[in-house]
Amino acid sequence: MAKQNVAEQFVDILVRAGVQRLYGVVGDSLNPVVDAIRRNSAIDWIQVRHEEVAAFAAGAEAQITGQLAACAGSCGPGNLHLINGLYDAHRSMAPVLALASHIPSGEIGLGYFQETHPDQLFRECSHYCEMISNPQQMPRLVQTAIQHAIGRSGVSVVSLPGDIASHAAPEKSIEHALVTSRPTVRPGDTEIDKLAQMIDEAKRVTLFCGSGTAGAHAEVMQFAERIKSPVGHALRGKEWIQYDNPYDVGMSGLLGYGAAYEATHECDLLILLGTDFPYNAFLPDDVKIAQVDVRPEHLGRRSKLDLAVWGDVRETLRCLTPRVRAKSDRRFLDKMLKKHADALEGVIKAYTRKVEKHTPIHPEYVASVLDELADQDAVFTVDTGMCNVWAARYISPNGRRRIIGSFSHGSMANALPQAIGAQFIDRNRQVVSMSGDGGFAMLMGDFLTLVQYDLPVKIVLFNNSSLSMVELEMLVAGLPSYGTTNRNPDFAAIARAAGAYGVRVEKPKQLAGALKDAFRHKGPALVDVVTDPNALSIPPKISAEMVTGFALSASKIVLDGGVGRMVQMARSNLRNVPRP
Repeated sequence: MAKQNVAEQFVDILVRAGVQRLYGVVGDSLNPVVDAIRRNSAIDWIQVRHEEVAAFAAGAEAQITGQLAACAGSCGPGNLHLINGLYDAHRSMAPVLALASHIPSGEIGLGYFQETHPDQLFRECSHYCEMISNPQQMPRLVQTAIQHAIGRSGVSVVSLPGDIASHAAPEKSIEHALVTSRPTVRPGDTEIDKLAQMIDEAKRVTLFCGSGTAGAHAEVMQFAERIKSPVGHALRGKEWIQYDNPYDVGMSGLLGYGAAYEATHECDLLILLGTDFPYNAFLPDDVKIAQVDVRPEHLGRRSKLDLAVWGDVRETLRCLTPRVRAKSDRRFLDKMLKKHADALEGVIKAYTRKVEKHTPIHPEYVASVLDELADQDAVFTVDTGMCNVWAARYISPNGRRRIIGSFSHGSMANALPQAIGAQFIDRNRQVVSMSGDGGFAMLMGDFLTLVQYDLPVKIVLFNNSSLSMVELEMLVAGLPSYGTTNRNPDFAAIARAAGAYGVRVEKPKQLAGALKDAFRHKGPALVDVVTDPNALSIPPKISAEMVTGFALSASKIVLDGGVGRMVQMARSNLRNVPRP
């Protein structure tokens, strides 16, 4: 049997860790690894057109499966292109292993062609970043990188010079059993008892949930019922906690709606469950706050805490719920449910006023129709900007749908690349990219990846020929919009020229039929919808003081177009409110 080289051993370790694909762009220093993949039937090389797409795709795959995913870039400029997608994966807590191949080992530090220092460049967006400078470091270094990525939920980067990749792997190398899943973490009894006491002493308790409540829906609902608590959520908590939730009071933050803001400010005790909600301006500073999170570094970094509880949300609630006294007074809960329903009713009027005849098409209408026609287990990938608004307010979670976006890193152009990663997992599952024209144009080259692999991703393009979220930020800050207008082509024609299905929609009556036709199409499809760039209206009382970077208080902004079917859910919850 021929002796393994380092590249072959690297690929074998990826396979043992459950990696099925390596996304990237080929290049000289990467060639030994790509060739090793060519000869290994257990893993596929996925050729994208831009390495940033490779990292976004791997990050999306990891978020959906919960398993390790991988991407690669060649030396210098090749692996540098990975960095934005890796930042997103890292901040989304997606376990991703990135291979940053390197220049010949004997030339490092001598200003060689395409020289960079990936072992330094990627440190800020990874838990582990090291270079293999000697074959004897294999396979331990790669195994360590994998265990960092999985164990700490984030990115690991391995830098590998091309010549080292071709060297013979060490004989009798030690291969450890790989960690491929995370354990649950239970808090100590002392912390659980302290939290139970705080809850028993409080008259009004509000739960605010983030992505850390994934897999804990039943436990959160049981807990909320026991203590008669309204339940709000951050954007990343929407898909996990909003559905089948009779305690739902909406979302706080820039895209917020309903009574979540009021519920978090009018309670005696606010419990943050699995959320690293970044906008501390939306959190109260005059109520008691307890936080439960599996990552201790998240505890207390957004607000002053009265109690920090280090633990997995589901396991914590399983221990906590039996220890708290059941509350019978639901006046606070019912008050917040009514405020939530009334708030949604007040905004939805704009949505119901002849939008099906409005030209240019209201983007709210597009999102609403999309929500109705998309599969009940669809994966939605969402571009940063106004597409975040429409997804947050119109895409209805149900426990089976997934909603993926650059919700923590806030990168443009994430939706199409993430859709690529989502679709490779399951070609039979509907994947819908909610793309803005700015984001789509930025990485439009990888539309060709859809065509090359015949991936049946459906792109719904919200085409308002502007960077409208940036325009909003400028207007709120009292600045005239500048540099935000796009001169766009007919994107549907471009899709057809590339060999995909493409249709352009300019009138509302064309929309439903166009979406249905695209969904029925077997391969990739793009629906270019010309939408109203003036869909957002700002009330006159908003001031520059209300702006903190990207954060605008949802209680101070009215997004013209309402909140879709969420008002129905809110009114449905009110049926359970006792009448005097």
